[in-house]
Amino acid sequence: MPDPNRGGASVWCAIPVYNNGSTVRQVVEQALRVLDRVVVVDDGSTDTDPGALLAGLNVVLIRHRRNLGKGAAILSASRYIEDHGGIFMITVDADGQHNPEDIRRFLPLLDDEDRLVVGSRDFTADHVPASSRFGRRFANFWLRVESGVQVDDCQSGFRAYPVRHLNRLKIRGKRYDFEAEVLAKAAWAGLELKGVDVSVWYPRPQDRVSHFRPWMDNLRLTHRHTLLVLRRLLPVPHQRLVPRDKPDLRVLLHPVNALKSIINEHASPAGLAASAAVGILLATLPLLFVHTVAILYVTTRLNLNKLVAVNIQHLCMPPFVPALCIEIGFFLRHGRWLTDLSFKTVFEQFSDRLLEWFYGSLIVGPVLAAAVGLAVYLTASVFRRRRTVAA
Repeated sequence: MPDPNRGGASVWCAIPVYNNGSTVRQVVEQALRVLDRVVVVDDGSTDTDPGALLAGLNVVLIRHRRNLGKGAAILSASRYIEDHGGIFMITVDADGQHNPEDIRRFLPLLDDEDRLVVGSRDFTADHVPASSRFGRRFANFWLRVESGVQVDDCQSGFRAYPVRHLNRLKIRGKRYDFEAEVLAKAAWAGLELKGVDVSVWYPRPQDRVSHFRPWMDNLRLTHRHTLLVLRRLLPVPHQRLVPRDKPDLRVLLHPVNALKSIINEHASPAGLAASAAVGILLATLPLLFVHTVAILYVTTRLNLNKLVAVNIQHLCMPPFVPALCIEIGFFLRHGRWLTDLSFKTVFEQFSDRLLEWFYGSLIVGPVLAAAVGLAVYLTASVFRRRRTVAA
């Protein structure tokens, strides 16, 4: 009879490997102490032959002839595991950052095939890079914008995926952007995202080896998040793998609670700053008579604070901001400032002024949004610190 503490035949471990010759065998051996079924995906390693390194171990080895990326390796393992009767796949990095013993912490949570579990790394450990701390906050913020779901550690690669659902998600990113995209699309598909605390190990900075390329991979992540936000804004239903729960209409009977919910949504300093920036950006555009509607639509789709965004738009009310946009737009078109303000130039040539307003808003909007967003972030951060001290 399968040992329930080892996940039985339903839970597998997947370890993507790319030039981790010094650590992969130890990681695999530790994983085998917890789970009976382990898949190692050699993603085109050039330092050593993982097959030789893993000789004598009862593992499945999948090879990519060339390096396709961590996401591609995870998907190769996921397809293999589903084909062989697995239900969940727990991914563990081959560089030794994760402790495979922590797989045991995932097992009690794998009672629902509609759940994806993410390991939340303990960043009180030694030698945690500042870039990892920032990246964690950055990724958590964007997942909240893209899906409305809060996860403690979106950048953690220590995860448990339900392979049936994973293999049906339309994932385009195949490298480090895979791990950001898959969480957003899993949330869109209706999967529950749940966290579990795990340990983490980082070597000293002088001993650290990383395949993350700061310029190229950060550019790839920015591109992926941009696409996810743009897709989120489209009024087109997302791919659903889990049936949607019926909306709880009882909230309509409690307007005070509903208002509190709206006030507190995305109420972190970063969330409030993003809400203010979006409100300002849209308010500068020549969206005549529909500014509020546009702001409500975008903030709803991006799970931002509606009250902040709707109220901050008043900073852009006529005449100052629209006039500034028109002046800049006029200068861009004609190389000089508009000094002849008359009934003819304002009303009879309204279509020209509207076009110049649009041109100018493309410059004024981002600058003003960045300035107001920064001011809101700093103000909210100060109030939060004061509240924490007072508590």
